[in-house]
Amino acid sequence: MGRHVLRRLLQMIPVFLGTTFLIFFMVYALGDPVAALFGDKAPDPATAARIRQELYLDEPLWRQYVHYMGQVFSGHFGTAFDGRPVTELMADAFPVTLRLTLVAVLFETALGLTLGVATGLRRGRALDTSVLLLTLVVVSVPTFVSGSVLQYLIGVKWGWTTPSVAPEAPLGQLLLPGVVLGLVSLAYTTRLTRTSLVENARADYVRTAVAKGLPRRRVIVRHLLRNSLIPVVTFLGTDLGALMGGAIVTERIFNIHGVGYQLYQGILRQNSPTVVGFVTILVIVFLLANLLVDLLYAVLDPRIRYA
Repeated sequence: MGRHVLRRLLQMIPVFLGTTFLIFFMVYALGDPVAALFGDKAPDPATAARIRQELYLDEPLWRQYVHYMGQVFSGHFGTAFDGRPVTELMADAFPVTLRLTLVAVLFETALGLTLGVATGLRRGRALDTSVLLLTLVVVSVPTFVSGSVLQYLIGVKWGWTTPSVAPEAPLGQLLLPGVVLGLVSLAYTTRLTRTSLVENARADYVRTAVAKGLPRRRVIVRHLLRNSLIPVVTFLGTDLGALMGGAIVTERIFNIHGVGYQLYQGILRQNSPTVVGFVTILVIVFLLANLLVDLLYAVLDPRIRYA
């Protein structure tokens, strides 16, 4: 087990370096940060040259990347164009988005697994057909449509919650945005759980457990559900990072000043240090989520644990 974790940690190093270099290259090579800093006004050549030297932009791209990674490993992610350190922006944004993501993940995991198990054990019945149809509708509706509709109905018309989130982002106000953020993932979790259960229900080990006379509950929980959760865990692990990075639309709808808001502002203003810094942290989140998935594999599948 320890060698398995160590091997995964070593694999994360080239993935992290390659991904961050690709992000750094795309952000800095496809636009001029100094020109974006001055907006529509043409900067003075001497001033522009001085700023490029201060920002290390007069060096080749690979040297800029090495210099930036040296700053990252020392805990410094650069300075935004408004003069604030990027780490200060992260300290304000990431706790908000983390709470929002946890609400979405808990919502999609609890309800998605429940609906998936209920429909997988009742294949072809009215409940199964209804849930499959409903999840198809949820997947087909874009997030900005479902978010705007739920914001109007629940926040404006019925007044059950505030239509926008306060700057402090209390947990109670993040419930509706969390549901909106996890709605599409809920549909995928439900369908994936249902499909995995239906496929494993015909497996030999399930028929053997039934033939031994084991109670139905034990067959479902210890044999069928445990093995069926492996692809679901894979999806949930990768979805954790996707929700944090893909919350731009949800945060814009509910006026949440989180990671999505900062990325939107950074892209809109071509604020390269902010975009690269935030995406670098999201890469780390993706890698840690995949490491957690690998550890859960060992818990669910004894063959991996003993290997």
